[in-house]
Amino acid sequence: MSAISTKVYTVSEITQAIKQHLEPRFFHICLKGEITNFKKQSSGHLYFNLKDDHSQISCVLFRGNAVKLDKEPKAGDMVMIKGSISVYAPRGSYQVIAQELVYEGVGDLLLMLHELKKKYHQKGYFEPSAKKPLPKYPKTIGVITSPTGAVIQDILHVLKRRFKGFQLILNPVKVQGEGADVEIAKAIDDFNRFKLVDVMIVGRGGGSLEDLFAFNKECVIEAIFKSDIPIIAAIGHETDVSLADFVADVRAPTPSSAAELAVKEKSQQQEFLLNADQHCLNSLRQLLKQCKLKMRAITTQRVFTTPDALLGPYSQALDDITLKIDELAGKQTEIRALHLAGYAKQLAAFMPGRQLQSHRENLRRYAEWLSENVQKQIAYRKERLIALEKLISSLSPTNILKKGYCIPFAENTSSVIISAKQLHENDPITLQFHDGKVGTIVKKGT
Repeated sequence: MSAISTKVYTVSEITQAIKQHLEPRFFHICLKGEITNFKKQSSGHLYFNLKDDHSQISCVLFRGNAVKLDKEPKAGDMVMIKGSISVYAPRGSYQVIAQELVYEGVGDLLLMLHELKKKYHQKGYFEPSAKKPLPKYPKTIGVITSPTGAVIQDILHVLKRRFKGFQLILNPVKVQGEGADVEIAKAIDDFNRFKLVDVMIVGRGGGSLEDLFAFNKECVIEAIFKSDIPIIAAIGHETDVSLADFVADVRAPTPSSAAELAVKEKSQQQEFLLNADQHCLNSLRQLLKQCKLKMRAITTQRVFTTPDALLGPYSQALDDITLKIDELAGKQTEIRALHLAGYAKQLAAFMPGRQLQSHRENLRRYAEWLSENVQKQIAYRKERLIALEKLISSLSPTNILKKGYCIPFAENTSSVIISAKQLHENDPITLQFHDGKVGTIVKKGT
């Protein structure tokens, strides 16, 4: 027997190696095929094979994920599952552990929904910063839904109960089927273009993924995101989720909840005012009752039944004060009269006429002294002025010229010549005398 050169594995080792290489590579996969050999265990786990024309593979859907199905699968159903490959070591077999199961047709929609959700999430359509706040006190509410469904009736019922006197505009649209998405998007654009409402409710009742898919279309998502008017999405039941719910400013679990959210502030304020009104009335009644009791207690006091007992002492005190005032006034009058007589005597002793005559005489003498000093200053200033005029006249160039001098000027520049070095032979010059000017030519000196 020849020696075997390759490594020898145990069954457990090779199974573990397969597990380590197979499971990470096929951790998240999607499979499509027909269900066969379907079994539901008492534990709630679902076991079945998924086959196509040439092969089949074992699958298991554990109870935690199985309870999420709308209906139980059966043999012959065409389905798509999402899950991962798992190697079951005790039997040396591999199987698919399914996390999701959708029926034929729905799988494609789910894939499309997943891609759209990823696209708009990356574009930031679902960010909280893109959400607009709902108006606190909307005057008009717009509703985009089917006119014949239960949604509009639920909304009207809630609004009538919670806030009477509301204004509502219904823009009727198809909520499923071909063209529904276009109608919904156009209704949103119309409300924005004509600025008809303060807040919008976009909704419909529950249904399958196919029924709700109009609210996952791109034109609807774009219209909701671009809307200047805040939008409340109320699509399907609480467990139903569409892309419109993600991009809307607020998601309501039901149409009734959407109506409550639209007038929440108004309803709260109205309820607050009604409670405050009742509280004020109760407080006023209680206060009035207490005041009546206090008034009754006060009016039965002795001072109000016999006023003299209260006012008598004050009346006597007032009489005493009046007498004292009269006495003091008489004494003060006598004192003021004596002071006035004394002032009259002092005034007569001063003789204002004589004092006035004395002041006049002093003023006349001061005026004469002032006039004499002013005349002296004027004469002194005139003499100084004449002396200065003579001094200026003696320094005048004209007087110097009268003594036989003259001033030479360059004829071209009319500037004074102060040095012979400035002149050249035959230069024309002008001589300024005291009584006129004479032109001449420079001759060469000896």
